[in-house]
Formats: sequence, C-alpha cells, structure tokens
Amino acid sequence: MSGELALVITGACGMRLPVRFAELALEHPQVAGLHLVFSNGARLVLASELGKVWADPAGFVASLRVREEVRSKAWVWREGQMDAPIASGSHLLRGVVVLPCSAATACSLAAGVSRGLGQRVGDVALKQRWPLILGFRETPLSRIHLQALLTLTEAGAIVMPPIPAFYVAGEDLGSFVEHYCMRVFDLLGLPFTAPHLRWRGV
Repeated sequence: MSGELALVITGACGMRLPVRFAELALEHPQVAGLHLVFSNGARLVLASELGKVWADPAGFVASLRVREEVRSKAWVWREGQMDAPIASGSHLLRGVVVLPCSAATACSLAAGVSRGLGQRVGDVALKQRWPLILGFRETPLSRIHLQALLTLTEAGAIVMPPIPAFYVAGEDLGSFVEHYCMRVFDLLGLPFTAPHLRWRGV
C-alpha cells in the first residue's frame, strides 16, 4: 500500500537523522510523496550542524542524495502555511514522523497546542489515529518531559528516541543512522531490506 508521509523537522540536534530518512523515503517505491515541514529552530540547527545550504528548505531538498526523478516527490511547507493540505485530516497520510523531536514540540503536542504547521500535522495524526513517530531528542528528562511523553503514548503516539543499537556492525554513526531509519520504516509498515542491520542473535 503506497501513501504520503510527513516529516516534521524541529529544533533539536541530530540533523543527519531527518536527512537520511528523507533520502530513504523519497527513494522508497511505496512512498508516493514526502511533505517536509521545518520549524524555525530546525533551520538554525541545520545551519549549525550541516551548513547554511541545508537550512533553506529548497537547498535541503536539492542537497539530498537521491535520484533526480524522485526529488519531485518532496513537497516543502513553511511553518506558517496553516492552509497547507496536510493541516487537514481529510488529506490522507500514511504516517507522520517528527525527527528530531524537540522537548518543546513534544510538550506542545501533549497539551493539544498547535503553534505552526508542524505541530498541527502531529495533532492531526493523533486525532486521525495515524502513526505518529516522535524521535524525541533530549537528555536528561525532567518530570515535565516524562509526563508529556506518557500523555502522547497514551494518545497513540510512538516515542522513539534516537538511541544507538550497539550490536550494529561497526558501531559507527552512519550505521546508527541507517538502523534508526530502518526501525522507523518498520513502524510505518514499509519494507526495508537490510539484514546486516537486524539482530541475528548470538
């Protein structure tokens, strides 16, 4: 079953994660389109971690390592575009991924507050009972964070912090990023062939 995904990028560190997820999603035959939403904080962190070209939404898409013919599957929306089709539950999405997910975004979603398009898309996923995967990127966690994450989990979201799988061969950053993206695709019900990244026992 094909469908569209939304990737919401917020202002937490770890920008190699959404970059790789976007590349894999655009190349995936069962992903009909990828809606990209960048928070203002995300653009600051993208510039700091990857360079200024990545902070521009058009530059982000242009910099992805994908075939040119699939680049058109990426649709970019500004935070203020509350009239975007993905702001409505009538626009069907296969799932919404918030990666990385800042503490501020998680707490806003837990409170039912939509400050901008990215948070609105997350709120839509919750009310529509679509997969909502939150790559929560904060440590240590306060009681407020824990309560918000519990509320989100009880509401149907999947909280999936980017934690390294130390059994992955090589244990390098690239393997970690790839393994994490594989697990997200698993949760979205999208095939991901990478036997070298899966646990094979001892």
